[in-house]
Amino acid sequence: MGGGGREHALAWRLAQDDPSVSIIAAPGNPGIAELAECAPVNATDFEGLLLLARQRRVDFTLVGPEAPLAAGIVDRFRDEKLAIFGPTRGAAQIETSKAFAKSLMREASVPTARAIVSTEPDRAKGAAREFGLPVVVKASGLAGGKGVIVCDSYERAERAIDDMLVDHAFGVAGSEVLIEEFMEGEELSVLAITDGKNVVPLVPAQDHKRLLDRDRGPNTGGMGAYAPVSLATNDLMRAVVERIFRPALAALSARGHRFSGVLYAGLMLTPDGPRVVEFNCRFGDPETQAILPVSHCAPAFTELLAAVARGDSLPEDSKWIARGAAVTTVLAAQGYPEKPRTGDPIRIPDDLSDMLLFHAGTARDSAGRLVTSGGRVLSVTGIGESLEAAQRNSLEAARRIQFDGKQFRTDIGWREVARGAGAS
Repeated sequence: MGGGGREHALAWRLAQDDPSVSIIAAPGNPGIAELAECAPVNATDFEGLLLLARQRRVDFTLVGPEAPLAAGIVDRFRDEKLAIFGPTRGAAQIETSKAFAKSLMREASVPTARAIVSTEPDRAKGAAREFGLPVVVKASGLAGGKGVIVCDSYERAERAIDDMLVDHAFGVAGSEVLIEEFMEGEELSVLAITDGKNVVPLVPAQDHKRLLDRDRGPNTGGMGAYAPVSLATNDLMRAVVERIFRPALAALSARGHRFSGVLYAGLMLTPDGPRVVEFNCRFGDPETQAILPVSHCAPAFTELLAAVARGDSLPEDSKWIARGAAVTTVLAAQGYPEKPRTGDPIRIPDDLSDMLLFHAGTARDSAGRLVTSGGRVLSVTGIGESLEAAQRNSLEAARRIQFDGKQFRTDIGWREVARGAGAS
């Protein structure tokens, strides 16, 4: 279910695991159409999706985006006794309500930033001054990765609060805000497949949210990612599983919301250890495009997804390892993230190598030409034995793919490259 770069990467990995597998994507995109059948059913059309699953007798359904999870697609499929990978609507609140997630983390003693939740502008502004600068203002609900504003002045914080609570810039997602203390450190994305109890972490990645090089410009849904990350040592990963994933899952179960699917922990690696910035209830985008090409495990990825979708327990000896490195550079449309332009023809060279190209905001026009149809257009994943090689391969392809108004960062993985240079 879905039609973005994340869903293209998931379909690609399923086909890699088993070339004979039959994949149906609803609605898919022109890239997914090269390896799967695309059905013209929107990811929020529950009745259409149920009908498609029944008619085609699918083994299981894999949910890509968060919107259908938030609306309860898993609950509907399970009511119909259809296997589906993803959390229920109740469990998905760990992403769909930052206020719910904060309460859960406090209850489970999961390390995270202090925060005050408010629906009142004056109280929120008072909390911002209480925390001091810089301070973070977050929309509690789903805001497409754009509802988080780091403020270096009280004026900026008050403007962000008014945007959300008074002017409703993020709609219902911003009807409740979190005022949160700023955390210093480096970010890490850890995704784990879980049956609600057993936890199988994937290869960690690092996302790049800002539009411009060196983390400047506005926040976006993600301009690139790389994997693996050298900071994610075995000791750190054990601590993340034991101090973050297991307590969070136990707290969800205690509330009657057993979580199954993939739980994404966005972490800040602070001097006091890893702390949770946010949880997501689905595969990350663009992290998935960097993680899956370098992740290897036994049993296969498809088998893990199918087991969770059926409600089975995960094999306790499942483990992922990284082979090589991947750097994903996102090509965005002109005007992204505020008002992306669509309809620009895309020109992709035939001789690109050492890379994978995942479609996100693409479509075919009436003449059959590939054109832009969204803010994030393509994910260009370079593959290499080293991060530097993967970065070069990603950038070479990103520069050669053409469409008017193309935007992309040239420094995805820059912190990791700097660490490598320092070590050498």
